[in-house]
Amino acid sequence: MLIRATVTIPLGLTLTSAFVSAQERPPYGVRTLSPAGAIKPTGTWNLATRAGDFVFIAGMRGIDPATNRLVTGDEARVRQAFLNMKHIAESEGASLREAVRLLVYVTDMFRFRPIVNKVQAELWGNGPYPLRTIVEIHRLNQDDIVEVEGTF
Repeated sequence: MLIRATVTIPLGLTLTSAFVSAQERPPYGVRTLSPAGAIKPTGTWNLATRAGDFVFIAGMRGIDPATNRLVTGDEARVRQAFLNMKHIAESEGASLREAVRLLVYVTDMFRFRPIVNKVQAELWGNGPYPLRTIVEIHRLNQDDIVEVEGTF
């Protein structure tokens, strides 16, 4: 359902905009992704979206998709977050080598950045590595230690 709204603002300008209901298929082919074997969202968000040739993957954490629970151990949790992202990218035909950009959130930069670097080196080999921004934040959902999102 396409809803059009027309608003007249001072100076005699008229603005017209169109809104697409969330239940309707968007006009530009944006698709929500939820491949088999992926984790289950813990709230009102989707795992990933495909828009044209790009796949945008939401923040993945160290959740075991078989149990939908956080895995034990810092390195194992960081690795699982990357593997969850990898699984979704591969479901759309992309590999880690096709990552355009990564955004990594950690709750302790000093403690977890070296682990993120180690896991990335394991998964990407000797590179080239994608652009990456890593940010320390106070807290993550379920008191997790890492969250990784990617654009492919």
